Amino acid sequence: MKFLTSTDRYIAKLIALPLIGTLVISAMLLVLEKMLRLFDFVAAEGGPVSVVWRMLANLIPEYLSLGIPIGLLLGILLAFRKLALSSELDVFRAVGQGYGRLLRVPYMYAVALMMVNLLLVGFVQPLSRYYYEELRFELRSGALGASIKVGEFTSLGKKMTMRIEESRDNGTKLSGMFVRAENSKGQTVSVTAKNGQFLATDDPDTIILRLSNGVLIHDAPNYEKPRILSFSSHDLPIALPDIASFRSRGGKDLEYTIPELVRVGSDERRPETERNESRANFHFRMVEVVMMMLMPLLALALAIPPKRSTSALGVFLSIVMIVTYHKLNEYGEDIGSLGIVDPIIALWLPFLLFAGLIIWMYYIVAHVPGGQPIGALEKGFSKFGGVFKGLLNFNRKRANVTD
Repeated sequence: MKFLTSTDRYIAKLIALPLIGTLVISAMLLVLEKMLRLFDFVAAEGGPVSVVWRMLANLIPEYLSLGIPIGLLLGILLAFRKLALSSELDVFRAVGQGYGRLLRVPYMYAVALMMVNLLLVGFVQPLSRYYYEELRFELRSGALGASIKVGEFTSLGKKMTMRIEESRDNGTKLSGMFVRAENSKGQTVSVTAKNGQFLATDDPDTIILRLSNGVLIHDAPNYEKPRILSFSSHDLPIALPDIASFRSRGGKDLEYTIPELVRVGSDERRPETERNESRANFHFRMVEVVMMMLMPLLALALAIPPKRSTSALGVFLSIVMIVTYHKLNEYGEDIGSLGIVDPIIALWLPFLLFAGLIIWMYYIVAHVPGGQPIGALEKGFSKFGGVFKGLLNFNRKRANVTD
């Protein structure tokens, strides 16, 4: 006996397309929205455009962890909705394949995606979040080579100012140079030059600015008058400003892996607030992952509309329920981290209530003849749709009479 029958393969194909489509669309929407803000941030900090793609890459695990549960739910729901509307579901049940048997493939998807999501939220996302924050820090501190803006005075450290009139060939050819530097003894050097070029040295903390066709003015407190020198070529060493090192990983709960959260939450030497935050974040991640095992039941309960109906209320209601539950978990994490309620109660009690609701809805569909868990909502939705359609027809007739 084959493990996967032709029916299983057929259902797997029906689920795959909306699942992948939902993941791609949700990820693209989240990435596009964040990309615009990152471009503004990087431009304001004067950093290279390439860092935007690195920052977005570090956000993808977080976006996937949000999109996978919704993609799983909609993939299964739309697949069974198609089977129900085409009466194929009735045929499967007539030949002895009950809902429990038809859920074999959806649960294969659920288990596989749950493990992927556990890997993401438990191990990949904490590291990517830390690297994202590190890139933000390096942008603000100048470690990523923030560019010198053409036509503006730019400070390099506390005692050097530079201005460039024009930059060509990706910054390799500079013209209209002005540099002013001062040392700790009060000596100042002011230089104007027609052309310039930055050169690397063996010392990573120092670069050379090679100037050509310019004038150098050297002044000091003990000089009676500044010394002026015209030159055809002059090398000016520039000490790069010190850049503070980024903090170690774990400054925030989002940067802890699951084993680290457990260790911090049980460490009596740490402050109580830190232990509460770690425990709350651990339970938040766990309930978000475990809830995926109930997605096939919820999808099936909401996928099947009443007979002789094509209402899409179940699709809308599924999104509302999953988003509402996610927000409840975020609220539970907040009150759990504050110590107001134990994180186990704040997060697992809503899970049990939600699980009970889903199991009841599935039982009504699968074991009650003609059962429809959202039947009352379907009737109300149909009546509202009829009233709305009647109002549109009435307004259309009035417009025709007026004309």
